[in-house]
This record gives sequence, C-alpha cells and structure tokens, in this order.
Amino acid sequence: MSRIGKLAIKLGDKTKAVIAGEQVNFEGPKGKLSVKLPGKVKVEIKDGQVTVQREDDSREARSLHGLTRTILANAAKGVTTGFEKKLDIRGVGFRAEVKGKAIHFALGYSHPVVFNLPEGVTAEVDKAPRNEDSLPTVGLTLRSSDKEVLGATAVNIRSLRPPEPYKGKGIKYAEERIRRKEGKTGTT
Repeated sequence: MSRIGKLAIKLGDKTKAVIAGEQVNFEGPKGKLSVKLPGKVKVEIKDGQVTVQREDDSREARSLHGLTRTILANAAKGVTTGFEKKLDIRGVGFRAEVKGKAIHFALGYSHPVVFNLPEGVTAEVDKAPRNEDSLPTVGLTLRSSDKEVLGATAVNIRSLRPPEPYKGKGIKYAEERIRRKEGKTGTT
C-alpha cells in the first residue's frame, strides 16, 4: 500500500468537496478547483475527510494512488489557504511593476518585457529594493489557489532572464542558490 496514498485528506472548516462523475470539485474561501480523476482510482468523502483507494494492485493503479492523493491534497489546501511563490529580480536597473493582469519588467533589454498573468494568479512587488552583494534586488510574490498554474507561471517568469553565474543578475526563486563562477583574472 502506498504510504502517501493511504493518508486521509482533512478538509478545512469552510472547504467543501463534491464528487461529480470523473472529477472532484473543491470549494473554499480562496476559490474553486476541480481535479479530474484517473481511471484506476476511487475517491470517497466522509466526515470532512477525503480518502483515495485504488481498484486493483496493477502497476498503473499503484503508481496513480499516491499521485492522485497528493494532487487532491494540493487542491484542498489551495482553496483553503492558497499557495505563494517568491522570486527575486537582481540587477542594476532591473524593475517590475504590476499593472492590472500584467507585469511590466525592465530586465536590461532594449525594450520592456510585458508578462500577462494567467487566470487565478496575482502578483505583488516589494515596495523597497534591498541590496545583496551590492546588486539591488526587487522581490516579486505570486499567489494562487492552483499550485500547478502557480509553478508554471513562476517558471515562465524566471525564463525571461535566468540568473547568470558571474554576478548573479537575473530572475531567480527566493530560496534558489546560484552557483557562482570566478571571473577571469588579470594577466600574470
């Protein structure tokens, strides 16, 4: 039995889950999410808990058991408390500004970069830049109830200007460590 798959998912006080055919619909204070179920897994909702069981012990059913439980747990947590991802924009003159459903970046290119946020994702820019290693750093916080969409959005924003290894300029995750390289030394 899957150690993760057999754990029950506890729903919050204001969170509701309903099974509708081949999907489970979650509704909470942060929004609504629906998760499509794979064929070899059954879901039951009793007493404010969601349990996931597999139909048989085939290889496919065993592999989907824990995965389905984790996806359902992420949906339940997302509609209850939500998720957030923090990014750091490092570099002289690098800026970000949220205007409606778009983020306008100044990333050292000859043109401004406009990134349109997907539905359900909100962004917030830190007010004051902070100095780390003599490079100004601007913080960007992304929030969403859908963990998958939030992660994909963070990856797309990071790909606009990935961090370079010499000075660390670019967009990186707040918890990410950049392996730094030593630059060229003078002639001897």
